[in-house]
Amino acid sequence: MAENSVILSVEEEAKLLQPIDEYVGKIQDQIDALRVDGTDQVNNISNCIAIAKENKNLSKEEQAKLIAEYKQELEKAKSVENANKQEVTRLIAEAESYLAKHYNSEYYDIVAKSCEAEKKAENSNYDKLKQELQTEHKQRLNSLKDAEDIKAEKYNYKNKLFDAQMAHESRIQEIKDRRHDAFMHKFHLIDLLRMSKFTFAQKRIQSWENYKYSFNVAQFLYKNGLYIVIIMIFIALCIITPMVKNAQLLTVTNILNILQQASPRMFLALGVAGLILLTGTDLSVGRMVGMGMVTATIIMHNGINTGSVFGHVFDFSAMAPVQKALLALATCIFLTTMFAMIAGFFMARFKMHPFISTMANMLIIFGLVTYATKGVSFGAIDAAIPNIFIPQIGKFPTIILWAAAAVFVVWFIWNKTTFGKNLYAVGGNPEAAAVSGISVFKVTMGAFILAGILYGCGSWLECNRMIGSGSAAYGQGWDMDAIAACVVGGVSFTGGIGKISGVVTGVLIFTSLTYSLTILGIDTNLQFIFEGIIILAAVTLDCLKYVQKK
Repeated sequence: MAENSVILSVEEEAKLLQPIDEYVGKIQDQIDALRVDGTDQVNNISNCIAIAKENKNLSKEEQAKLIAEYKQELEKAKSVENANKQEVTRLIAEAESYLAKHYNSEYYDIVAKSCEAEKKAENSNYDKLKQELQTEHKQRLNSLKDAEDIKAEKYNYKNKLFDAQMAHESRIQEIKDRRHDAFMHKFHLIDLLRMSKFTFAQKRIQSWENYKYSFNVAQFLYKNGLYIVIIMIFIALCIITPMVKNAQLLTVTNILNILQQASPRMFLALGVAGLILLTGTDLSVGRMVGMGMVTATIIMHNGINTGSVFGHVFDFSAMAPVQKALLALATCIFLTTMFAMIAGFFMARFKMHPFISTMANMLIIFGLVTYATKGVSFGAIDAAIPNIFIPQIGKFPTIILWAAAAVFVVWFIWNKTTFGKNLYAVGGNPEAAAVSGISVFKVTMGAFILAGILYGCGSWLECNRMIGSGSAAYGQGWDMDAIAACVVGGVSFTGGIGKISGVVTGVLIFTSLTYSLTILGIDTNLQFIFEGIIILAAVTLDCLKYVQKK
């Protein structure tokens, strides 16, 4: 009985809200009156100017005359707006102050308490109904002898339970909607007062409320379960490492080392991510790194190279360190972009699966570099070059800034340019994109060119980080690392789905895991097992999402 007395009817709830709406409504009327000749006119005239500028039926003279007249009216409206601005601000503050004092205590808190009691009563009724259905079902089963009748009764019982569950969930959702609507009505009033120009705090409150309203435990675990498991593994490693190796894993030095190792790999993952976005991939990334490392080491070597390329020994010792570094960067980008374009051309022009075109690239690059260099390592580079381009400032490795810059640039390309929008469109549905006027060929080639540039930068950075030691075999397995990072980061092989933040997360996850397992002394071969399991789990979740959409 006590719970029922707390539960509000629709009429009672409306009665509670009425004085609040009336009070704020009166203030809103005053604000609207002040805005008629001011803010409203400014908005109307601004729209008229925009329309006049796009009106092709007007001559230039007519257009200029009309716009000039509008601008005169606009100045008058702005002067009225400015004259009323202080009074409007005061009225908004008065209304918001009233809402802060009265809305929760006189309306929302009461509605929330009513919804809680209503939810509790609904749960109790649902449990009672299930019990009744179960008792009725048992009684009927006891009275039945025929197998078909028993089977039919069990079927009917399941249907009744299902219907009861659906009705219960619908009722619970109605209660949830009622509480949410009561909470958001306050911001509806503020929206009218402020003309949708909320303060930062008001935006955050609404965002948090909407998150709580739409939050679903099952969906949250479905989307983030893999990350949670990986974090738990990492926490376990942080606990185990001090006991096994008598050393702390989670230290500033280790974190910086992880970020340093992840920086060149970030370039590679960002390049591959653009291709996966087009439902593609790139198996030649590792060999691109090997080619770039060899190229950069040869050019940035201190003195005459000890090895040869096609029998020719290069000597760039006459060049200044900066010149050698920039030449090496440009050459790496040229070579990786050229090979990436080749793979992209076969995919874009002949609809060849990127698995085939990039696998061919992988074999060609490895064979060419190994044959040209006889598989030898070219030793160290000029030590002055890393000190110039990726110096260590205290304990901070500035190579991290290169990765951060790459992340920003690719994020900007993906999210703020026409090419980025077209990339998502082609990845999502190439046929529809082509019909809408997007060149699928150009977008595909653009994605491979961008990937090639990133591969070149990444291999050059890795050469600086490792002080050279370039060989054709370097980078083996990096293709799988880059692809795995993208997949774990949520870049979908179904195309058109992925975020830069996901790629960054994926790279950091794999680099952190590898680094942690290495410190712990886990065999490299076992590390591959961990990586394979994570990839399987990530792709399985991605496939399940695709199946659900279908």
